[in-house]
Amino acid sequence: MSAFRKSIDIDRRPEDVYAYLTDPTHLPEWQDSAVSAVPVGDLPVHVGSLILVTRQIGRRRVPTTMEFVELDPPRSWHVHGVDGPVRPDVRGTVEPLDGGARSRVTLDVDFEGRGLGRALVPLVVRPMVRKEMPRGEAKLKHLLETP
Repeated sequence: MSAFRKSIDIDRRPEDVYAYLTDPTHLPEWQDSAVSAVPVGDLPVHVGSLILVTRQIGRRRVPTTMEFVELDPPRSWHVHGVDGPVRPDVRGTVEPLDGGARSRVTLDVDFEGRGLGRALVPLVVRPMVRKEMPRGEAKLKHLLETP
């Protein structure tokens, strides 16, 4: 079971939603703490692709390298942090609704703390994510539904 599980319905085809969510360059558009997300190598991503994600946490900018460990277009993906004291683990699924005219996105997010990260996860990271996820989902919905 993940630390956080959130679902949102989006009035867009699953293929479109999946393509947007698995393009790491879009991350800063809908996640408040994401300052940048730069793929290492060419797009589109594939299993093994790395992304350098920089997040603003308080006054600090914290870099993390994420790796795509699973991709099943247009249904699911899994990315996992491979460095740093806090390593995110994110699984996403996109379910077709109304015969494929709409989508339900479910995000499962958890964190692995290493060293100092063991204290940061419960004290800083989880409270921040708890606040950020609903705003991120609302932004995601707006971005994908607005022509």
